[in-house]
Amino acid sequence: MDLKSIVHVCLAGLSTGMFIWLVASGLTLIFGVLGVLGVLNFAHGSFYMLGAYCCFTVLSRLGDNFWLGLLIGPLCVCVVGYVIERFFLRYVYRIELPYQLLLTFAFVLLFDDLVKIIWGAGSLGSPSVPGLAGSVPILGRNFPTYSLFIIAVGPLVALGLWILIEKTWYGRIIRAASSDREMASAIGVNVPVLFTAVFMFGAWLGAMGGGLAVPYVGLLTPGMGEAIIIDAFVVAVIGGLGSLKGAFLGALIIGLLSSFGTRFIPTFDMFLTFILMAAVLLWRPQGFFGEAV
Repeated sequence: MDLKSIVHVCLAGLSTGMFIWLVASGLTLIFGVLGVLGVLNFAHGSFYMLGAYCCFTVLSRLGDNFWLGLLIGPLCVCVVGYVIERFFLRYVYRIELPYQLLLTFAFVLLFDDLVKIIWGAGSLGSPSVPGLAGSVPILGRNFPTYSLFIIAVGPLVALGLWILIEKTWYGRIIRAASSDREMASAIGVNVPVLFTAVFMFGAWLGAMGGGLAVPYVGLLTPGMGEAIIIDAFVVAVIGGLGSLKGAFLGALIIGLLSSFGTRFIPTFDMFLTFILMAAVLLWRPQGFFGEAV
């Protein structure tokens, strides 16, 4: 395998990892803040799916304007996130984790059927993005322009989240509420409203990942959220539950591992991710950047 092939496999792995990161960032943010209540949202992959389908609908109805679809689609999913958190999850925060998982998994089934009712059970073709279609030559071989765009978007999202959480007043309030809910409430923070806002923002991140996936995945299918949520959970576990930098690193590792696995040992490609997760859990159960409890 020559240098050109290695570079292209690495680029493919980076683009895959950045897609996983875009979804895992919302899941990690929600758990990092609401994790003080023990919330683990299995329906997060459905936000990704709904974001993709809503973006596709805007593209179909409003003249194939991808950027407008990317703006409107995730905002629609924010409304869904609000309804789920405000009228369902808020009432199961204090009960055992299996009940929360059952509730959020029920939403997975509901949203899958909803997509089939609205958009049909078949596949929908993905459009290309004007200005980002085609490919560019890298070391004498063509590489998709849109994949390079995704490689650039991932770190920008990570930087934006870091600035939000670490450098802003709102970020300090989020960190305070995630560390000590009662104390944050005592100093005047409306914790339930804050948790709802964080959940909606996490849903927006997942839906944004789905919207960006529209030109990338080739076909939109009901149930497409289940595959991505497995990778997102693996990334969150490897990086450390609630750690954004851990999720970013985990997404990079999983993306590269998947790319090289597909290239060299395709028969065992699907097992490599779980082998890595098992090894990390045996070596460091709290993940790369998680805290031991």
